[in-house]
Amino acid sequence: MLSHRRFKGFNELQIEGSEILRGLPETNVLFVSNHQTYFADVVAMFHVFNASLSGRTDSIKNIGYIWRPKLNLYFVAAKETMKSGLLPKIMAYAGSVSIERTWRAQGKEVNRQVKMSDVSNISKALQDGWLITFPQGTTKPWKPIRRGTAHIIKKNKPIVVPIVIDGFRRSFDKKGLRVKKRGILQSFIIKEPLEIDYENDDVDAIVEKLQYAIEQHPSFLNVIPKDELAKYEEDNLKRKWEY
Repeated sequence: MLSHRRFKGFNELQIEGSEILRGLPETNVLFVSNHQTYFADVVAMFHVFNASLSGRTDSIKNIGYIWRPKLNLYFVAAKETMKSGLLPKIMAYAGSVSIERTWRAQGKEVNRQVKMSDVSNISKALQDGWLITFPQGTTKPWKPIRRGTAHIIKKNKPIVVPIVIDGFRRSFDKKGLRVKKRGILQSFIIKEPLEIDYENDDVDAIVEKLQYAIEQHPSFLNVIPKDELAKYEEDNLKRKWEY
């Protein structure tokens, strides 16, 4: 309820494709999305998903949908992030599947083995309901897709629904907790489920499909003007807050 005005007040959330959500099964659905802030992205998804399941189309108007939320809705998050303060700990109770990142920890590059308990928890979440993941594992744009997401898809064979968001890094600080600028049009596009051959598509093929689906494939850089790419970096600097 506290966050609703961030998407329907201070700023406007423009939604496309929410009718797709109502045709999905109750379990084994994996949402893949690009990532712009730590927490605002997921909170927006909670609003859009519940509003759509309550009969609204491309709208989160009238927050009454919050009284009958979808409870088997989970999101993958770095364990260290979800322990970084009181609010993240509260959000963790809302459905975080916390994992230990294999490539980064405490702001430093690392190289460690995947914990099988993390893999098991992700599978449990899919068996129980819907799971949101950000396969780039970072809020920085144009970073590569983590291959672990493709392994999860091959193992669990979920319906994979891509989501593309924009405007969040201009609206909020990096954590997605403070409104940085008002009057920003945020976009939230839900695409049709991906066509994946779980048996014959290899990990590289699935990774490439994910890159195109969330519009983070390197080829997109070839058609984006240099001044716009420079603006991305400028926005990243503006998103830094001192705590």
